[in-house]
Amino acid sequence: MKRQEHVWERRVQLAAHPLAYPFIAAVARRGPAVRVPGVGIVVSDPELARQVLLDHEGFRKDGPGSSGALWTPVLGPSVLLNMEGEEHRRLRAALAGLFTRAQATELCTRVLEPVLREAIDRLGAGGAVDLVALTRTAAGTVIGELLGVADTAGAEVFERGERIVRMVGLRTRELSPRQVAKAKAVLATLVVAAGEAYDRAEVGSMMGRLRDHGLDREQALGLAAAFLLTGTETVATTVPRVFALWHDSGLLPALRADLAAGGAAFDAAIDEAMRVITPSPAMLRRAARPGRLGATAVREGDRVVIATAQCDAAAGPFDRAAALGRCPAHDPKRLWFGAGPHYCIGAPLALAEIRVLMQALLMAGAERIVRRRAKRRVLIPTYARLEVAAGQAAGPPRPADHAELEVTAP
Repeated sequence: MKRQEHVWERRVQLAAHPLAYPFIAAVARRGPAVRVPGVGIVVSDPELARQVLLDHEGFRKDGPGSSGALWTPVLGPSVLLNMEGEEHRRLRAALAGLFTRAQATELCTRVLEPVLREAIDRLGAGGAVDLVALTRTAAGTVIGELLGVADTAGAEVFERGERIVRMVGLRTRELSPRQVAKAKAVLATLVVAAGEAYDRAEVGSMMGRLRDHGLDREQALGLAAAFLLTGTETVATTVPRVFALWHDSGLLPALRADLAAGGAAFDAAIDEAMRVITPSPAMLRRAARPGRLGATAVREGDRVVIATAQCDAAAGPFDRAAALGRCPAHDPKRLWFGAGPHYCIGAPLALAEIRVLMQALLMAGAERIVRRRAKRRVLIPTYARLEVAAGQAAGPPRPADHAELEVTAP
């Protein structure tokens, strides 16, 4: 019998990718690196994945078939996710100070307090809170503060980023001219506000750092737009799935007790959950030279698709002992954030948001899932709705509780 957390995670994955999810799983069973016509070389082994990610000269983020080529027409050529080499290193170094654990925690604690207050009061009064709506607003609020567009509602910031991400599928190689124009139009209002922040160039702000680093206004706005796209989806899709995984694994009471005692296991619980859900299901690279990935020959120009979810799943199912810090983490290097020079610069910020949100919810007594529904046909698997309430659940959800989502593999 499948464990409850496995059932729901599979349903969430299948709702998002009813064809691609079982297809990639089948490809992974054929080998650690498999050439798939029309897709590229699919890498499903964590060590081969790290080999690709660490070799930034052999496997690049710029050029045809890479993630950089996908976003450059919308964001411009200097937005980290499409850069390589020395200029990429210098720009990361200029921004690194904004993303220390201490600064990220201070930022998230400060700006999320008013966002969380209403949810905590509602839980305390016996009501339910939709964790999907809450985290969408929270993620948009944090990135809005970072980019200097704090006057824009957090939900609107998130919604604009989501509208652009929806244009992309697992097989998308480039956006059409019409899609590029639409994406730029969606970003226009936020770009104006970020441009004003650039002009003000407050000391210590992200836009101020970009100006001090020598980026002109257009380059800085492109980078701001890139952070909007990458800095909201991860948190907004991760938090509901982490809560659901902890709930279905029966860990919420133990984690609340851990928090009350100082939170020694909390980071381990987040890491283990993120390994299992893997917020970014795939990463793209372009082979810059011939070589090999395992037994598979690589040709210059090949598109390499790192199936991150399959790589992380290689360590096994969700491990309660690892989540409670009772044994070593299965992937302490956090492959779901990448590796090497392109390791996600915003990882400390994303983790700080997740910590602040989950700590507040657990300490407010959130322990029951009232209703949930997976989101269908989206790039990043997630819930469309996840209503939570305070009070201890009586046991595993009854079959009727699953009526909103009956997904089967094709």
